[in-house]
Amino acid sequence: MHATVLVTGGAGYIGAHVVVALARAGYAPLILDNFANSSKAVLPRLTRLVGADVPLIVADVRDRAALSRTFAEHRIEAVVHCAGLKAVADGEAQPLAYYDNNVAGSIALSLAMHDAGVRTLVFSSSASVYGQPERNPVAESAPLAPANVYGRTKRTIEVMFEQLEASDRSWRIALLRYFNPAGADPSGEIGEAPSHAPNNLVPILAEVAAGQRSHVDVFGNDYPTPDGTGVRDYIHVSDLAEGHVAALSHLERQPGLATLNLGLGHGASVLEVIAAFERACGKPLRRRRCRDLLCRPRTSERHAALACPARLGRDLRRCLALAARCDALAHAQRHGKRVVIG
Repeated sequence: MHATVLVTGGAGYIGAHVVVALARAGYAPLILDNFANSSKAVLPRLTRLVGADVPLIVADVRDRAALSRTFAEHRIEAVVHCAGLKAVADGEAQPLAYYDNNVAGSIALSLAMHDAGVRTLVFSSSASVYGQPERNPVAESAPLAPANVYGRTKRTIEVMFEQLEASDRSWRIALLRYFNPAGADPSGEIGEAPSHAPNNLVPILAEVAAGQRSHVDVFGNDYPTPDGTGVRDYIHVSDLAEGHVAALSHLERQPGLATLNLGLGHGASVLEVIAAFERACGKPLRRRRCRDLLCRPRTSERHAALACPARLGRDLRRCLALAARCDALAHAQRHGKRVVIG
């Protein structure tokens, strides 16, 4: 019998790709999602991708009663915890909502897992826990200084899980610090299309390419980077999803706590990503450059953050060309598909 893995936020951008990767690796994913930033339209798409219906629990991860029922009704062996709020600007404007969703939700989930005797957890953390790193690439041992509410909620949750594992060695926990997920499943069936206005560069470019947005704003022109725009470590979302599967496999063999960066170790600037997307979709994309408009960097913006993925084994990483990270979204746009994942 395939091991059942609960994926919180499993209908979202990251979660849906994790669901596909788990199913293809022989696990039986179970989605728990409240659809706050995703769509039920993803479900038939997941069915097409994995060849079977993926069971769904419609619930909020903070709902203790719903979590208790879920663990009582399903033989869950592990949890991949993706649910949470993630927009940096929204976090600064609504700190209580972010601590409530992210931290309180993680507490409720941990309590339900404890009561059910489930002790294996993969947590979707973030490289935002590093803040603006002192040097690049960033190792897992680098100083932790989150510079925004979102990053602080992630670090608060990490500390809780670290202390939980230290107090009870039966727990097996992986903390995965994402750098910048981008792209979509090669089918174009699922990808990043949030229900609210996107904050990330790649979905904004997808909207410009589809004619849903007139231009992309380029924030900052004087960062200490080769072209003056911010540099990010972009990892293909399918690789990121496979990293969750590899982390789960590691925990099955090795108890304890594992903290891992999920990134490539090299970066691309905003202008390089725009150029790659233009090559992928075969047309120029209008940008509002800083010489036309003084585009101020966003609050708490980092000029560069690159992963040092040295802890990752060969089975946790593979490097894809930058243009390839744009191909699936461009394919979807060219063929009139609308990816529907939050």
